[in-house]
Amino acid sequence: MSTLSTTITHETLKRFNKIRKQTEYICEPLEPEDTVVQPIVDVSPTKWHMAHTTWFFETFVLMPHLPNYKLFHPNYSFLFNSYYNSVGNRVQRNQRSTLTRPPLRDIYAYRRHVNEHMAKLLESIPEDKAVEILPILELGLQHEQQHQELLITDIKYILSTNPLLPVYRKQLNGQSIGSTKAQFMEVPGGMYKIGFRGEGFSFDNELGVHEVLVEDFEIINRLVTNGEYLEFMQDGGYADFKHWLDEGWAMVNEQKLEAPLYWVKQDEEWHRFTMHGLQKLNPNEPVTHISFYEADAFANWAGKRLLTEFEWEAATQVYPPNKGNFVESELLEPTAADPAAIGVQQLYGDVWEWTYSAYHPYPGFTKAPGAIGEYNGKFMVNQIVLRGGSCATPESHIRTTYRNFFHPDKRWQYNGIRLAQK
Repeated sequence: MSTLSTTITHETLKRFNKIRKQTEYICEPLEPEDTVVQPIVDVSPTKWHMAHTTWFFETFVLMPHLPNYKLFHPNYSFLFNSYYNSVGNRVQRNQRSTLTRPPLRDIYAYRRHVNEHMAKLLESIPEDKAVEILPILELGLQHEQQHQELLITDIKYILSTNPLLPVYRKQLNGQSIGSTKAQFMEVPGGMYKIGFRGEGFSFDNELGVHEVLVEDFEIINRLVTNGEYLEFMQDGGYADFKHWLDEGWAMVNEQKLEAPLYWVKQDEEWHRFTMHGLQKLNPNEPVTHISFYEADAFANWAGKRLLTEFEWEAATQVYPPNKGNFVESELLEPTAADPAAIGVQQLYGDVWEWTYSAYHPYPGFTKAPGAIGEYNGKFMVNQIVLRGGSCATPESHIRTTYRNFFHPDKRWQYNGIRLAQK
């Protein structure tokens, strides 16, 4: 029986190793004690992320496809399954911080074990099995890249709850500090094709290419800034119910919100906690770590609105995104727009942009059989779509058709605002 060509297996293994090493690079600055903390249910411990992404390859790739493969540990499926009911019982999400054992050194050993056996599998994949194995392998790599972004945002939240407000990594040069004038750019109405088409990977929630009628509208040329959001706050934005959806207004009052997550007032000046420690607020950088409710309230206050996800995707067909601020820049925070740039900026990277679209399936959506069918479909209710990626997103992971989704109250991700009018 013939196996895949050496070129294919070499390139696949090279990419596999690169992505796996990136996860460990993200965790490198942490102390072992940092890796077990779970301050809120949305945030998973670093150690759990490292093990869960490894469990994915072991469960869905090695166990079904590598002859005579033996589990690294019989309890790891129970410990590190996330939400796959088809696979069996699991530690509940809000109990992940109880996993002081296995120790971190065992998790690294688990990663090495699975990596070594993945290399063996890639060296021996029969050609007639490649069409079955390679798509699952690719899903595993994309899944790990999703968790790399979650690692960064979760680590930021974890460090922010430490009274010492520790620095994750020292700040690199490269942040822009200029002010870019806000301008609205026209997007002509018409029928736009929405959804993933072409070659390469996409998630199932991007499939089902369909046409959507979009009216003429205008999109702002950059993201909303800290300075603009501060004006909303100073004008009593958090104290005036007229700007808010009812659920958002209830959240503001219950949680006594008065600013975005990570904003701290010291000596009458606003600072924000960053991956580089506590810093004075830069008014030209994009506002981030806000809920959908806050984004919508700001838009109402400004006399504008949020885009729908279809308008956002249509805008990218008129103004193709340039290279953005992704995790590869290692800036790990959103940066100010470039005052010298022309056109629409920051459609890619910096912050995920809240849309005013519910997370629903596209026409013809069908769930895959088995556990893989639990990846996206069962979450298609009560969530809002975000577009564009963030400074924590791997660049090779993003597309203009990529649909992120969160509940409207979530703030710990790098979420921000782009305005539209008409």
